[in-house]
Amino acid sequence: MSTSFADAIDEGNTVLSFPELVASLTTKKFDEKAVIIKKIQESEHPQSLIILSKLLDGKIYYKKDDKTVVIADITKKTASIINASTGEPLGQTTKKKLKKVGINNKLRRALNSSIAQLSLNNEDPKIRKSAVVEMFKNMDDEMSSILQKQLGVEKNKHVIKTLETAISINQLKSSVHDDKLQAIESLSNSLYPEVRVALNQLEKNLSTSPQTSQTLTLIETTQNSLKKIESRVGIYKQIENIFFGISLGSVLLLIAVGLAITFGVMGVINMAHGEMLMLGAYTTYIIQLLLPNHIEYSILISIPTAFIFTGLVGIGIERGVIRFLYGRPLETLLATFGISLILQQAVRTLISPQNRAVSTPEWMSGSLDINPALSLTYNRLYIIIFALLVLAGLMLLLNKSKFGLQVRAVTQNRSMAKAMGIKTDWVDAFTFGLGSGIAGIAGVALSQLTNVGPNLGQAYIIDSFMVVVFGGVGNLWGTLFGAMTLGIANKFLEPSMGAVLAKIIVLVFIILFIQKRPRGMFALKGRSADN
Repeated sequence: MSTSFADAIDEGNTVLSFPELVASLTTKKFDEKAVIIKKIQESEHPQSLIILSKLLDGKIYYKKDDKTVVIADITKKTASIINASTGEPLGQTTKKKLKKVGINNKLRRALNSSIAQLSLNNEDPKIRKSAVVEMFKNMDDEMSSILQKQLGVEKNKHVIKTLETAISINQLKSSVHDDKLQAIESLSNSLYPEVRVALNQLEKNLSTSPQTSQTLTLIETTQNSLKKIESRVGIYKQIENIFFGISLGSVLLLIAVGLAITFGVMGVINMAHGEMLMLGAYTTYIIQLLLPNHIEYSILISIPTAFIFTGLVGIGIERGVIRFLYGRPLETLLATFGISLILQQAVRTLISPQNRAVSTPEWMSGSLDINPALSLTYNRLYIIIFALLVLAGLMLLLNKSKFGLQVRAVTQNRSMAKAMGIKTDWVDAFTFGLGSGIAGIAGVALSQLTNVGPNLGQAYIIDSFMVVVFGGVGNLWGTLFGAMTLGIANKFLEPSMGAVLAKIIVLVFIILFIQKRPRGMFALKGRSADN
């Protein structure tokens, strides 16, 4: 079949049927494959987009015995195969009976272009827009002509704007001065990276050409357009930094809010608080191992499970160790540090010393594309919302429940609360459990941003203490303020100074700050707090 197709190329014959085109993919000549890809695209057959996409993904094979071209889903030594031209399932076969249809980089570019052109007819405007953006990379007069036709029938305003951008990119190659000038000016409002690349390349080419008045005008206009684009990109970069800072602040909030409660109520410096975070993250990992076919729901199950598990571990630590050490802060610090080491080693022994990846549910994957220069990842958006919901729920618990009233009473004046009949021992235990449980669900959130490992908590424990001290011990509003401030500050300082130096600067700032305000930004009021 590949030989007949080669003859057809030589003779200019293009009347091969779609199955014959697909069968011709068995040829070993890449230049023939390029022509076949183009013909498959032009056929507009329902299977065309599927075949070209699978070919790009490396899933097009042919059977060695009868040369039938198939789409193969290979797992180890077996493969499920589908007839590529008809879509008919052909059952199971072995990997040894199949031969892969090879492609090179030139064919990959051709496939991307053909897939993009086929996608222009998709019903989904997002797919049509993505197809046009993909065509930015290989713009020429033929592609521009195709997009001009599409522009005449396109109804979606976002796709229309993207089509106009693609046409303008190609217009930069025009030999007509006015056309090129118009294209440069129209692209000055575009934020696509490909536009900046095209304008920079144009400026470079113009700088090496004869410096006529028209050339100088084009250079000046190009430079002005680039400055305008870079200025807007810079603004969106700052917005992105704020977003990443708030997302980091949300994680710090979840970690520190439990620490703020236990520190404020009990005066305990809990160095094992980071390990509650680590246990919560491992809870998510284990639940995903137990429910491999329900990843979409595993994180929803992990939240209450991690809260209960780490809460019980926290109560066990308080009842078994900490309650014997009240009033001795140094011994408490050393004891909880020892507990943190025990928990880390237990995880290394029982699970693994290696970091583990936690799968992200599909509904948390991807990003919200505001524009080509700014996209907000869904996992971070959900974590921000989740952190604020946890804070709101905690405030309701502390301000509207009997337990919350007792916690506030113990925080403000422990002796008086005990005299009024409040069982301060159990308030301490459940408060420590509550703080540990919140750290556990912080671990669930953090597992969606990074790998899970035995040392996970150690990376955040110092930051969480800084949040508590800066915001004000035991004050939830102060914790929120401190977490967001430190999160945003870190994200703005890291790009220019590096992560380590940024943390040092933040630490120095907090040390200087507490010299002026020893009780933090939002200090608690009460007799005990005033002492």
